[in-house]
Amino acid sequence: MAGGAPVRRQRRRVASAPPLRPGRGLGGGAWAFTPDGGAVVSSAPTATCGARRSTGRPAARLTAPGPDRVATSPCVAADGDAIVYVLDLEEVHRVDVASGHTTRLDDGTADFCMDAFVDADGVSVRWQAWNVPDMPWDRSRVQRVGVDGLVHDEPDLAGGAAASPAARRHTVCVRDDSGWLNVWVGEQPLIEEPFEHAGPSWGPGQQSFVVSPDNRQVAFTRNDGGFGRLCVVNRRRARARDRPRGARPARVGGQRLAAVRSGARTPTQVVVYDTATWQRTVVAVGPQHEWQVGDLVEPERVELPVPMAAHAVVSPAARRAGGRGARSSCGCTAARRISGRSRSCRAWPSGCRAGGASWCPTTVAPPATVARTSRRCVVGGASSTSPTRSPSPARRTLRAGHAARTVVFGSSAGGFTALGAVAIDPRRFAAAVLLYPVTDLTELAERSHRFERHYTSTLVGALPETLPLHRLRSPTFHADRFAGTPLLLLHGDDDLVVPVRQSPVFAHRVRAAGGDVQLHVYPGEGHGFRQVANQLDEYRRAEEFLARYVPLASRS
Repeated sequence: MAGGAPVRRQRRRVASAPPLRPGRGLGGGAWAFTPDGGAVVSSAPTATCGARRSTGRPAARLTAPGPDRVATSPCVAADGDAIVYVLDLEEVHRVDVASGHTTRLDDGTADFCMDAFVDADGVSVRWQAWNVPDMPWDRSRVQRVGVDGLVHDEPDLAGGAAASPAARRHTVCVRDDSGWLNVWVGEQPLIEEPFEHAGPSWGPGQQSFVVSPDNRQVAFTRNDGGFGRLCVVNRRRARARDRPRGARPARVGGQRLAAVRSGARTPTQVVVYDTATWQRTVVAVGPQHEWQVGDLVEPERVELPVPMAAHAVVSPAARRAGGRGARSSCGCTAARRISGRSRSCRAWPSGCRAGGASWCPTTVAPPATVARTSRRCVVGGASSTSPTRSPSPARRTLRAGHAARTVVFGSSAGGFTALGAVAIDPRRFAAAVLLYPVTDLTELAERSHRFERHYTSTLVGALPETLPLHRLRSPTFHADRFAGTPLLLLHGDDDLVVPVRQSPVFAHRVRAAGGDVQLHVYPGEGHGFRQVANQLDEYRRAEEFLARYVPLASRS
């Protein structure tokens, strides 16, 4: 069964209610298995729940913290008797499974807590912690509560940026003391190298490494210029062995390593590797396989001649025999017949801000990228993974020259970056597509959710002293700069990160300056569109919008 076809297994619904609630828009931190694998613990909108691996019965409620409170990243003790979880990214709690009694473990000295983990003794608990105005990648620490009930900062971890504490015997985390996020075990890096082993801590459950039960091996994901590589380190030899590309480890034990695998041509898969032969068994395939259209190709890595080791990952247009269009399973019309010179380029800056958390996400096959490359579009994402964590200007990417007509896409802070690129040189772009973009830094600082409400304090400066600088850098106060570039804005009306009112205000000001702006607000959507119907609508609106301004195909 190794290598290719998925293993057909009976799917069972573990619980029908209440629904899962991820820790953040990016997902993660929503559930965990018990050590024996016989039950699942999950976070729901107003509770932490547990359910046996049965047939759709309602899950048993373990905690009831109250309305408007969010429990995330449950972790079960090795003996299964207790569960720890984080409440509102602020408090660490422990619940006794038998009695239901809950105890708060943290002492309130940290403004934020995340990813609590139970040590092998079943009593000690560790978690990541940080204080404002820092974000977790600026400066954070690992806190630990022991048998004495007192909270201690891990002394060796107080100086660097730490993330995702794990391992039952030693503190294993990700630190960037050298400028690169590497996995550390105790006081030493597992292996020190100029590659990222993780992304910034944007939310719970983002752990990119796993430790074997005997603590002898650590598996992690190495980000090599936007291409993920699964690596395994034997702690005795302290040497990384490169393994398959595009895999993110989930659990390792014995001669088996479970991972989530994806790539530019590979839909998301759950796979199991035999660590002796590295043969792969595909256990399950995600729904994105339905988006595969035509012969997708591997993206190209483009080095940019800038002092910050910036690079771009560029996905060439899908090649299609005969050049004829096709229809994908989602019902969208695929590529039209075009000549080699009429391709368009769509540049998508990564969601980063100067001086903040900048990284190049590993190459995967999200529906958006598949849909665009299948329409004979070249898709490029610009970023840098240098120790300085600074994004390269989008215009340096475009100088690499991959298309005659260029559209810039961006979401959230990436939308802010895209607008910055337009403001610098509007003639370089035929149009811009912006998903829930940041357009008003002042309002972001005042109304964003608690996690990011203080973010601009380190990026721009503390308010109200730096109000003029916030306005100077906010696109909404310079609407005339965008009047010459057609814009499409899409936003969710339940966005807690970038307040939805930013987009209508920005659209109104650009129109008043003589610009062409299309705006659509999706009811019930937050920071990112989750409903399939709205995702399809996003692609439809973007395609129709660009068809007006960018000739995606030449007809003969």
